[in-house]
Order: sequence, then C-alpha cells, then structure tokens
Amino acid sequence: MRDKKIGILMGGISSERDISIKSGTAVYNSLQRQGYNAKGIDVGRDVCDTLLREKIDIAFIALHGRWGEDGTVQGLLELMAIPYTGSGIVGSAISMDKIIMKRMLNAIGVPTPEYEVSTGIGDIKLPLPFVVKPPCEGSTIGISIVKSKEEVEKAIETAFQYDRKVLIERYIEGDEITVGIVNGKILPVIQVVPKKGFYDFEAKYTKGMTEYVIPARIDEKVDREAKELAIAIYEAFQLSGCVRIDMLVERTEGIPLVIDINTSPGMTETSLVPKAWAHLGGTFDELVVEILKGASLKI
Repeated sequence: MRDKKIGILMGGISSERDISIKSGTAVYNSLQRQGYNAKGIDVGRDVCDTLLREKIDIAFIALHGRWGEDGTVQGLLELMAIPYTGSGIVGSAISMDKIIMKRMLNAIGVPTPEYEVSTGIGDIKLPLPFVVKPPCEGSTIGISIVKSKEEVEKAIETAFQYDRKVLIERYIEGDEITVGIVNGKILPVIQVVPKKGFYDFEAKYTKGMTEYVIPARIDEKVDREAKELAIAIYEAFQLSGCVRIDMLVERTEGIPLVIDINTSPGMTETSLVPKAWAHLGGTFDELVVEILKGASLKI
C-alpha cells in the first residue's frame, strides 16, 4: 500500500475531538516512519471537500464519537468509493448508540446490565444505585453514578447536555475488563483497575490514575466467556477491523456483562488495544499496518 495516499481522519467535531487528535497523530507518525504516503486530515464540516482536494486512496479512521464512529463518515466514504478501516455503516451505528446496542445484545442473548430509557426526569423504576449515561457519547463523558434520590435530577440534566435521551443502567459491582479484536483475531483480556474506583475521563487519560493488568486477574472460565462474547458480538454486529468491547464482571455470579462497544478505539501507544497487542509481542507499527490491511468498502 506504499503507492497509495492514506488519509488519517482525526479530530472531528465530537466531544472526543482532543483524544481523536492524539490517536490520529500516533497513527500518522507510525505510517510516516514506515515509509507510507500518509496525510493527516482534521475532519470538519467541510470533510467532503477536503477528501476531494487531497485525493486520498484509503482512509484510516482515527475518529472517536459522533460524526466519525457512528456510521456517518463511513457512509460518506462509501459514497465517495474510498476504502476505509474499521466497521461499516450498520455496525458502527448500532454500536455507537448504547440503547440500540443493548437491544441488539438482548436479542442475541448476550448479557448486559438491566436498563431503562428516559426522555425526561420522570419516574425511574430501577433501584439505587444506578448509572446515568448519554447513550451516544464515549470516554465516559456525561456519565454519573447515582447513589441517592437527591443526585438523580442533576445526573439526568448532565446527561441531557449531550443527548436527547438518557440511558439509565443498573450499577454493577465488579471488575471492569476489556477485550480487543483486530481483523477477527482476539486479543488478551485486560483488567482495568482505576485507583479512585470509577473509570471516568480523568482515570482514562491521566497517567498513573489506572492500573492495567494483562492478562486479567480473572477466573479462566470468565476469561473464556468474555472472549466468546466478544467474538459473538463481532460477528452479529457485522463489525470489522479493530474493535474493543468493554465488560463488567459481576462479583456475585462472575458473569461478564457487556457495557460498551468501541468500533474506533484509542490508538495512542498507551491505549488499551495497543497494550493487548504488545502483550502478544507485536509492535505499535505492526498493529497500525494490520488495521490498514483491513481497509475496504463494506457495501
């Protein structure tokens, strides 16, 4: 692919813009040092004109969140006949919206925490504690853990700052794990241990705030089940390329419960998928090229 012009799509207009720029810059630097004809593209509302002007042959998607990880950019690239990395329109869209994601998980028999959907303050039937989320945001943006009735209104108002509907999910006491898949290859399970208990934006992106254990300190049976669930989702959701699936292991029953599907996971050299890849002996540069190999049109 060294004779092709590769555009690394990064930045975008979502709340995860800054993280996307870090991912895109890491990918750009990797491709540059490996001799590829790479061009970094900061995605804005004029992205169509930019892609036409730059005349790229392949798009490496390093966008996170809305208007980049939700099927919108994928649809544009399909129309422009530009092969791209990652999942297609359908897989991206149903993975991005956590409400649609959970309905799909229920339909295929994959365990996920009980939930409700709210379009206002209203009555909530789930018992405390519960988690309030804007369903179409990533990086734990707008999420609150509600432990008392007095916290409900503020949590829902916070979530509504980012979305038109709100996901209310049963709080799970347990270990957080994540499973990466690259071009159908399952990666080692990583256990995420935030020092302050909640894996929020600060814990994710502040050095030293979270311990990452590879392989995860979980029962062998749970490890196997988590990988089986990840593959089942990868196939049922028609995903491709690099994907990361986040789960919580309920302490009482030891069951992995799926809470998030990332179709464009972080791609800095310290992100979770690169960490799992490195545990198998691969380099960051090799991971970038492996993802690039999967670039295609999906329709």
